[in-house]
Amino acid sequence: MTSTESVTRPEHEAAGPRLPRKLGAFIILGVLLVVAICASLLFGARAVSLSALSDALWHFDATNGDQGVVASRFARTIGAIVVGAALGMAGAGLQGLTRNPLADTGILGLNAGSAMSVVVAIAFLGVSSLTGIMIAAFIGAALVMTLVYVVANVGREGATPIKLALGGAALAVGVGAVTNAILMISDSTLDRFRMWQIGSLSSTPLDTFLGAAPVVAVGALIVLSTARVSNAVSMGDDTATALGFNLGRARLLGSIGVVILAGTATAVAGPIAFVGLMIPHAVRLLVGSDYRWLMPGSLLAGPILLLVADTVGRVIAPPSEIQVGVMCAMIGGPLFILMMRSGMKSVSL
Repeated sequence: MTSTESVTRPEHEAAGPRLPRKLGAFIILGVLLVVAICASLLFGARAVSLSALSDALWHFDATNGDQGVVASRFARTIGAIVVGAALGMAGAGLQGLTRNPLADTGILGLNAGSAMSVVVAIAFLGVSSLTGIMIAAFIGAALVMTLVYVVANVGREGATPIKLALGGAALAVGVGAVTNAILMISDSTLDRFRMWQIGSLSSTPLDTFLGAAPVVAVGALIVLSTARVSNAVSMGDDTATALGFNLGRARLLGSIGVVILAGTATAVAGPIAFVGLMIPHAVRLLVGSDYRWLMPGSLLAGPILLLVADTVGRVIAPPSEIQVGVMCAMIGGPLFILMMRSGMKSVSL
């Protein structure tokens, strides 16, 4: 076997479905995303017609009630796209670089770390700008990610998938308790973050989501740059190293991208868990395990899940609504338990 063959073979083996099927899967995801966007704008406590949606987009009349309803849903629709893309890509990046099918920004505690850091920054440091909140979220996510790896590496087996998940869950509970304690002693912070702390798209203005979009794009590009390394890591660290990849540098780069994505999503929408767990597994069924396709697919599928969850949460209990973080937890929690019990072949206990 030549050196060229040894390098290209892993990516060929990871390719899964053939190219036409993969392209077809992306077309399907694109269509589903458009449908989910339209549903988010059309449905809620009050449904509007397609003609009202069309008029609101092309000939907006502020005095028209239905068009006003569409306009009021525009911010949370954009928010679901931005936050869903961030969480979907972060989950794919984590699962690839850690070779851990249970990896998720919520399960590993990154969302909780970001939330605690944001609450501390606002309650004690007086931070109010989007930039300051994002920086605080990045710091919290980075600290928790570091702690999770330190805790999981204790013992002979090193950082196995189950140890990472359990360590992240334990740290998430701990920092969550600190967050709740701060909110209890600070009435002003509690009022501001009552809905935010369970994951919500309803109270964040459009400008905040638009400001977060470029940051998410940067984080997504960083994570996407590690796709080839993730393909090699799927066969084992020793194999990836033998193929010439610098795993330490790749994991550091990927971790930076994941921290940017998780921190930004948490800063603007609160800690929303399980999106990064569910999306890569769903996309893997469509495009296979090649991370060069899996990561962009997760970038598209994440917004679809969040848009659907947010829309359903508005429809099932009018005039009240179930926050998107709760809806995702209702779906993702049982799935996580099933995955923990299933003894997935890719999980090394």
